[in-house]
Amino acid sequence: MLNPTPEDFELPKAAIFDLDGTLLDSVDLHAIAWQEALQKFGRDVSFEQVRSQIGKGGDKLIPVFLSADEQQDHGKELEEWRSRRFKAEYLPLVRPFSAVPDLLRRVRDAGLQIAVASSAKKDEVDKYLDIARITDLVDLKISSDDVEESKPAPDIFKIVLNKLKIDGADALAIGDTPYDAEAAEKVKVATIGVLCGGFPEGSLRQAGCVEIYPGPAALFTRFPGTLLAR
Repeated sequence: MLNPTPEDFELPKAAIFDLDGTLLDSVDLHAIAWQEALQKFGRDVSFEQVRSQIGKGGDKLIPVFLSADEQQDHGKELEEWRSRRFKAEYLPLVRPFSAVPDLLRRVRDAGLQIAVASSAKKDEVDKYLDIARITDLVDLKISSDDVEESKPAPDIFKIVLNKLKIDGADALAIGDTPYDAEAAEKVKVATIGVLCGGFPEGSLRQAGCVEIYPGPAALFTRFPGTLLAR
């Protein structure tokens, strides 16, 4: 949709939230774990290079840094090492952004179903919901374990729409990366971007975000004027 205005949207039936960098302050921690994993397996990359890829699942991130032969040789082992490292060293440090439960309760009060669609693994998603104190506020959770391809492929959004029995135009995605917006756009879901994950506003707008806010707290306080309330 070219330069959409609020009048172009009807009241949505569902809000589809990303987790890392959107509801939880975890992007830097993921980037460190991936950087350490890549270095352990012989690939010297900078923190900034890795961070720019956070938001993708391992199936999309690893090919950015490893050749096809390297992926076949040790890609799976690298991803498994990264997962263990993150859970042991960095998952305990993950914290939610401000007002996350308040925002989700406000969304529910507006009559929307709530889904989370994350490139994280299922056990990480379960832990995240507990950390953010939103387990009971979520109607549906989909992880990278449920799909063949992670974001920016649209698989995760296709599953959400199918399980909620709605069309793309009936949902809004909320995410912090261009990969969220690119994946959502492929199934006609508009995306509200948040800047708390560290991606610049220009990147989010270029990827297709129709509204952008600093983070969950701003989305909560300005809720009546957002597309979630229209």
